[in-house]
Amino acid sequence: MTKQAKINFITTDKIVKLENSRSIKEQIQITQEIAKEGEDGQQALLKLLVHRRIEKQIEISYLDGLVFETLRSTNISSIKEQLHKFFDQGLIKLDANLKYDYQPLQQILIYQEFQEADKLTQIMLCKLAGLNENSKRNWLYFTDISLLPSKDLHVIDMLWRIYSRGKFGFSIQRQIWLTNNCNWETLWHKIGWKNQGTPRRYPNEFIWDTSAPKGHLPLFNQLRGVQVLSALFHHIAWD
Repeated sequence: MTKQAKINFITTDKIVKLENSRSIKEQIQITQEIAKEGEDGQQALLKLLVHRRIEKQIEISYLDGLVFETLRSTNISSIKEQLHKFFDQGLIKLDANLKYDYQPLQQILIYQEFQEADKLTQIMLCKLAGLNENSKRNWLYFTDISLLPSKDLHVIDMLWRIYSRGKFGFSIQRQIWLTNNCNWETLWHKIGWKNQGTPRRYPNEFIWDTSAPKGHLPLFNQLRGVQVLSALFHHIAWD
């Protein structure tokens, strides 16, 4: 077996292992190992992504987001060009029947500009609830939550989850809340909205990258009480 054939064999073995892995931590490790093999390894990752997203149209997962993020950061021009050719709008094809165009949010999240994505998410939620630009408030009451269409809320959540390696999103926060007996104080500390019992100050005390605790983003102003977030966690979108 030639050296190149041996490399290809090892890469193929790792790709199979990557697809079968259910651990995000393991997926990150394997993806990085494959990417370090240079153009051959990254070509194999691109082939995997095209197979999953375009050829087979498998339900999107955090693996797709991880591979996409890895290939986006490459310095190999041929890989960058091919990635743009296949996924010029990103990984998620947005339904034209949604109430708003969420491509701007997808674009910001692709570049992991999480603070800007958080601001845009709040703007979009207010619009979905019927608050226009002339409204005297730019936050939601708990009575507004039922006005949010399930499809749109689901798409916003999915964009956050896929482009954060499964760390951020409303459904992530909700799951943490549920698994901790719906205890709000526990939630604040788990997702890092409080630091040693004190609410973090916006924006500088929040963490705007994937080193943040799971569920840290997007934000909701818990200082107004828990009614709004409780209504969100009980929304029919999660049924």
